Amino acid sequence: MVMLVGQNLHKHFGGLAALDGASFEVAEGTITSLIGPNGAGKTTLFNIVSGLLRPTAGMILFKGVDVTGWSPHRIAHAGMGRTFQNIQLFEHLNALENVIAARFCRTKSSLLESLLLLARDRQERQRSRAVAEELLVWVGLEAQRFLMPRELPYGDQRRLEIARALATEPALLMLDEPSAGMSHQEAQELMALIGRLRERGTTILLIEHNMHLVMAISDQIVVLNFGKKIAQGSAAEVQTNPEVIEAYLGVEV
Repeated sequence: MVMLVGQNLHKHFGGLAALDGASFEVAEGTITSLIGPNGAGKTTLFNIVSGLLRPTAGMILFKGVDVTGWSPHRIAHAGMGRTFQNIQLFEHLNALENVIAARFCRTKSSLLESLLLLARDRQERQRSRAVAEELLVWVGLEAQRFLMPRELPYGDQRRLEIARALATEPALLMLDEPSAGMSHQEAQELMALIGRLRERGTTILLIEHNMHLVMAISDQIVVLNFGKKIAQGSAAEVQTNPEVIEAYLGVEV
């Protein structure tokens, strides 16, 4: 099944076309990587899919539903989670609290129930903490759960951001350059983590500049250049595509 579809997406910022008719598909249960030179429109596409931007034209379908222009909160509730190119953790919350905070879209208690600590609110708080604890174990941060983000090494901050995104219980997880700034060892550990995410049934859409990681873990690769999709296929197909080679190497074909 196709989980996510982008149809003829355009995004203009004044006279600049950040996306120019880009279309793509993400199949359920797969890892799809979005690659392209700097300025190709990758993060703009991510921001449109996750509700941070509205497209100038085009449509986003998630599980067959038109979610174009939905708010980020509604998108998260529908089952999409994401991380950011620049780490966006809550600086004044510890690691455990950062993950608990992401449970907002899976709780139903009203403000009054929270203020009065009624039964449903207590149960949801207990459930949110249990889920957060489990996720921190899963990403290997159980021993650091009471540390503040600034006390964590960079690679651990990246894993914490992934745990927080997973706390929203996403069917589709969008990772924006998760290996940026990582050492080779940290990138290898991240690759293993992403593989385990697919094994547990999470569909993944990934922006990544680490081509070794992309080629090793991707089921499908979508290539953007100047806001247009120039290729989509397997790693082998993309690596031998003349338009992709030209976009990255600047050679004539």
